[in-house]
Amino acid sequence: MAKFGLSQSVRRVEDPRLLKGQGRYTDDISLPGQTYGVVLRSPHAHAKILSIDISGAKAVPGVLAVITGADLEAQGIGHVPCMIPLKNRDGTPRAETPHPAIAVGAVRYVGDPVAFIVAETPQGARDGAEAVMVDYDVLPAATDLATAHQPGAPLVWEGVKNNIAFDWEAGDRQKTDAAFARAAHVTRLTVVNNRVVVSSMEARAAVAAWEGDRLTLHTNTQGSWSVRDMLAKAVLKMPAEKIRVLTPDVGGGFGMKLFLYPEHVMVSVAARQIGRPVKWASERTEAFLSDTHGRDNITVGELALDKDGKFLALRTKNYANMGAYFSNFAPFIPTGAGTKVLASVYGFEAIHANVLGVLTHTVPVDAYRGAGRPESNYLVERLIDTAAREIGIDRVEIRKRNMVPPSAMPYVSAMGQRYDSGDFSRLLDTALQKIDWAGFEARRAEAAKRGKKRGIGLAYYLEATGGGPTENAKVVFAEDGMVDVYVGTQSTGQGHETAYAMLTSHELGIPVDKIRVKQGDSESLPDGGGTGGARSLYSEGQAILVTTASVVEKGKQAAAEVLEAAVADIEFTPRGAGGGRFLVAGTDRGIGILELATEQRKRVAAGQSTILLDTMETAKIDAHTFPNGCHMAEVEVDTDTGIVTVPRYIVVDDVGHALNPLIVRGQVHGGVAQGVGQALFERTAYDSASGQLLSASFMDYALPRANDLPDIDVELVAVECETNPLGVKGAGEAGAVGSPPAVINALVDALGGKVVDMPATPESVWKALRAA
Repeated sequence: MAKFGLSQSVRRVEDPRLLKGQGRYTDDISLPGQTYGVVLRSPHAHAKILSIDISGAKAVPGVLAVITGADLEAQGIGHVPCMIPLKNRDGTPRAETPHPAIAVGAVRYVGDPVAFIVAETPQGARDGAEAVMVDYDVLPAATDLATAHQPGAPLVWEGVKNNIAFDWEAGDRQKTDAAFARAAHVTRLTVVNNRVVVSSMEARAAVAAWEGDRLTLHTNTQGSWSVRDMLAKAVLKMPAEKIRVLTPDVGGGFGMKLFLYPEHVMVSVAARQIGRPVKWASERTEAFLSDTHGRDNITVGELALDKDGKFLALRTKNYANMGAYFSNFAPFIPTGAGTKVLASVYGFEAIHANVLGVLTHTVPVDAYRGAGRPESNYLVERLIDTAAREIGIDRVEIRKRNMVPPSAMPYVSAMGQRYDSGDFSRLLDTALQKIDWAGFEARRAEAAKRGKKRGIGLAYYLEATGGGPTENAKVVFAEDGMVDVYVGTQSTGQGHETAYAMLTSHELGIPVDKIRVKQGDSESLPDGGGTGGARSLYSEGQAILVTTASVVEKGKQAAAEVLEAAVADIEFTPRGAGGGRFLVAGTDRGIGILELATEQRKRVAAGQSTILLDTMETAKIDAHTFPNGCHMAEVEVDTDTGIVTVPRYIVVDDVGHALNPLIVRGQVHGGVAQGVGQALFERTAYDSASGQLLSASFMDYALPRANDLPDIDVELVAVECETNPLGVKGAGEAGAVGSPPAVINALVDALGGKVVDMPATPESVWKALRAA
C-alpha cells in the first residue's frame, strides 16, 4: 500500500479484515474454564419484591451460582454511579436514584435485573433463571413523559415530588424576558423528540476473569478507561490499576456503549465468587430492555422576533425523560450538552433554557448520537419554519437575515459558546443550488399529477463536540518492523485505524501498511478519553501530532549517534521521494526512520546505552469545535396510506479540514439514516397500564431499511477550525443532528403547514390528513 497524504479519499484499511470475518468481538472471546451468566429481569414496570426463592435454581444441573441484590449488598458492592452533580434552580442538589446492579426491595422498570444465574452452559443458566421464584407486589407505574410529572402520578422514587429529579436553568432569564416584552411577534411551538432504541448491530457483552486480586474485563465499550475507573472506584472499591478493561472490535456504539452497566458488575462479582471466568452476552430483546435509550424530550419553545423578522430571544422549557435511574451521564445530556447549541448559527440577543429531568418507570435514558444537540437543533429549526409561516417571510430569507456572518468570527453566542469559524450563509447558498430549491414547485406539481403531496424542507444545524481536556498517544517501533500507535479513543466503526494511520504516515513518512493502530487496552496508556461527542480526530489527532513530533526529536538525537554528526545538523524529511529519513544537512548521508529504529533496538540488545524512538505524549485539548451544515430533504406523501418517502436528500457540511473525505461522507450517511429513522419510523411504545415495552423487538420496532433511503448527496465545504492544528471540527454526529428537522420541515411543507410529531409513521400522517 502506498503512503497516503492527508485530504485523500482512502478506503478503510480495517475493512478487509472485518469483511473477511476476521474481526474479534466480545462474544467471540472464550476463556479457559469459562462459564455463562444469564440475567433474570423484572416482568413488571413497578413492584415490590416480597421474596426471592433461589433454591430451585441452585438445584438445576450445571448451575454454579445465583446472585441477588442482597448478595451484592452483603459483599459491600457499590451502586452503578451517576457522574453528573447537578444543581437545581434554587441551588439544591438534584435527586438521587440509587442504582444497585441487581434490584433490592423493588423493581422500577420492565427489565430491571432481579438475579444473576451462572452455569456451565448458556442453556443451564437459562434453565436456572426459569427456576428462580420471585413474589412481586405489583404497583402502578408511570411510563409516559407527558403525564409522569403531573400531580398524582405514581412515583418512581419516594421523596422525589412529581417525579421531577431536577429543575435546572441556563442563560439569561432577565434579558430574555425583556426581549420578549418588546417583541413584535412571538412564535410558540411544542415539539416531541421521540424515544429511540439504539439498536447497535453488535449487542452488548462482557467476559470477566480474575487472577489473584486482579480483574480483567473484556467488554464492548466506547472507552476502556472510564468503565475501568467507575467500576473500580464506585462499585468494587479497589485500585483502578488492578482492573484491566480490554475492548476488542466494536460493532456500533452511538453513545450507548460509553457506560458502566449492571452486567459489568455482575460478571465481575460472579467471576470472583466462583473462581472462574464468566461471560454474559445480550440477546436482542434483552438489549431493548437493558441498553440505555436515547432522546425522549417534550419541549416548549418560544421565539421572539422584531418587526423585521430579526430574532431577539429564545425561551425553552424541556421535559427530559431520565427513565427509572440516572445513567452515568444522563443529567448532562439535556442540560450542559444540549443547551450549549440553542443559539445555533443565529444572532440571538438572549436565551433562557429551563430543563426538568423527569423520572419514569422505563429503561434509563442517556447519550445517543449527538447527545442533546440534535434535540436542541430540532426545536430551533422547527420554530424558525413555524415563525416564517406565521409572519409571512420566506423560510430561507428569515434564516439568512439572522445568521452570524463570517466577519463576526470569533463570535460568542447567547449561550456563551465561542465560535472560532464559520461561513453559514455560503453553506446555505451551496445547498440551495445543489437541491435546485428554485425549481422545486415544478417537482411538486409533477408529484400532484401522480396523486402525491410533495414537500421540501431545510435545517441548518450547529453541533458542539465534547470530551475531556487531554488525550494520550504512544508510538512504539515493534520488533517485527511494524509501528504500533496506541490511542485513547475507541473505534466502533468510524474508521479510526485508517485516519490515525494516515496522520502518523503523514508526520513520520512511514507507509500506512507498516502502521498498526492499537486501542481498547486500559493498560496501554495511563488514561484515554474514549470516543463520544465527535471528539476522536480533533483530540486524538492532536495527541498523535505531539507524539510524532517527539519521535522526530528523539530520532534526530539517535540519528546523530548513528551518523556521527551533531544533533543540530540533523534534518528530518517526512514527505516526498526521500520521506521518512533523517539527513545530515548539506550531505547525502542519511538513514530511514524504520532502519534507525531497528539499529537502536540492536544497540540496546547489545547492552549499549542509547536512545529509542518509542514515545508517549499527552495533548492538552484547549477548545471544542463547532461542526455545522445545511440539510435539505424532499418528501412525498401517499394521501391514501400516509406513507412518507424521501426521494431526495442533500447535505452541505463544514467539518473543517476533512482528513479522509470518503470516511467523512460515510459517517454523514450513517447519521442521516439514523435521523430519518427517528423522524419517520422508530417508535418506542410502552403500555400505559402495565408499563410493558410493546416495541421490544424488530418485529415491532421499525428501523429504516436500504430502500427507505435515497442516495444521500454530501458536499464538504471546508472552513478550517482555528483552535486545533489539524483544522478539523468533527463529523461523527453531524448527520444525526440535521436530518430530523429537515425531514419533518419537508413533511410539514407537504401537508400545507399541518404539524406532525416524530415519528411521522403512516398511521399518524394518515390521521393528520383525515383530521384536515
